[in-house]
Amino acid sequence: MYSFVYVTTKNMDEAKNIAEFLLKKKLIACANIFQVKSVYRWKGKIEKENEYAMILKTRKNHVKTIIKEVRAKHSYDVPCIVSFDIKDGNKDFLEWIKSETDTQTK
Repeated sequence: MYSFVYVTTKNMDEAKNIAEFLLKKKLIACANIFQVKSVYRWKGKIEKENEYAMILKTRKNHVKTIIKEVRAKHSYDVPCIVSFDIKDGNKDFLEWIKSETDTQTK
């Protein structure tokens, strides 16, 4: 019923802009944003970059919309946008996610 969506971005501004957009649409309850060092292969070369990662907390039924919205706003050709189901957790926390992502209320 609930999911984390993991996204990497090129900088803090991009991460904040995406997070605030999703919060305003009530698609996420929260975004944790933190700097990461990424080492990856791109077009045959090994690249090393500072990036910003986000863990977005949401309802499982919002994930497809989140993926679509993040892709539309993202600067990367192939952005990392993956989801992980939350199997169990603090019931109060999960209820908070539910209440903050109720798109039927203002």
